[in-house]
Amino acid sequence: MSKQRVLFLCNANSARSLMGEALLRNMAGDEFDAFSAGVAPDAPQQHALAALARAGVDNSGLASESIDRYRSQSFDAVIVLCQKAQQQCRQWDGQTDELLFWDIEDPRNEDTAVSYGRALNEIRTRLQLWLAARSHH
Repeated sequence: MSKQRVLFLCNANSARSLMGEALLRNMAGDEFDAFSAGVAPDAPQQHALAALARAGVDNSGLASESIDRYRSQSFDAVIVLCQKAQQQCRQWDGQTDELLFWDIEDPRNEDTAVSYGRALNEIRTRLQLWLAARSHH
């Protein structure tokens, strides 16, 4: 059985979408291929990488990508993780079976280890619920 493809979108692809990508790989990498991209990609936030490392989640290979790289590709699910990207990605023109909007507060607003940890936990909780719901299909 082929893996399902999931794309996490955010504005900068420097924190929340990278966390989503790494978490899904960590939680269900045998079932899903995870990707992430941003409307205006910026370098990965060190606090985000550190939060993943503290949680025991592999953060190797994470890089900020432009949404343009993925527009022509097909995904089983596209998960948008912030308000800015939601406005920009409202017109997601790539192919997907499921388009989700999870409004996760931008940890860069506070830019503390705590704010990144909070975002990581919220994304993990939503992924756990999403994965549990999908397993009952």
